[in-house]
Amino acid sequence: MPMITIADEVTGAPSGPVWTMKVFEDEVRLDELIRRRVFLEIAASGVDADPEERTRTTLDAFGRNAFVVLVDDRQVTALDEKVRLHAGSCVTFLKLVPLVGG
Repeated sequence: MPMITIADEVTGAPSGPVWTMKVFEDEVRLDELIRRRVFLEIAASGVDADPEERTRTTLDAFGRNAFVVLVDDRQVTALDEKVRLHAGSCVTFLKLVPLVGG
């Protein structure tokens, strides 16, 4: 069961938190990967939150281009796209910051 790295980044800011996560398959749909990441973040933070509601909010944000997902430096553009994972894969959630005035 391979371990992958999950990282948060914001353009123009220091890197955010990094987690490791076990995966049980070689391919997973992006929406499922996002769901797992949300559940991982909530568990790590200890915050009392509804993970299903937070997942819906996060998937909606992806649809509005609030962030992009990079898997091993390759952008994944569709929620139903299957991504290949292997031991050592790095999944980066990159929050996009609009240009001033844009």
